[in-house]
Amino acid sequence: MIHVIIESPYAGDVEANLTYLRACLRDSLLRGEAPIASHGLYTQPGVLDDTVPAERALGMRAGFAWRCRAAKTVVYTDRGISGGMRLGIEVAHDLGHPIEYRELGHQ
Repeated sequence: MIHVIIESPYAGDVEANLTYLRACLRDSLLRGEAPIASHGLYTQPGVLDDTVPAERALGMRAGFAWRCRAAKTVVYTDRGISGGMRLGIEVAHDLGHPIEYRELGHQ
């Protein structure tokens, strides 16, 4: 299994975006990958509050720290590309980290 970073939307319609994230994680796992999606993990109740700028920034930095462990960044685009996703893509690009774009065919 290869380690991958998952980029998908979180903010906005959080419930729908988390449902979509679960589908993305399943897709990645079924491809034989070991995915990490920090935005789905660090925003769990009692961890970090995505609506607090300092906590959002902390979560993003922690997620970016995993990039050195992953073989590539996988961007799921069915629900668009959010500002947070854009930043993750930019960080991956700046580090020369491979980026793959995917669609599940639904939102």
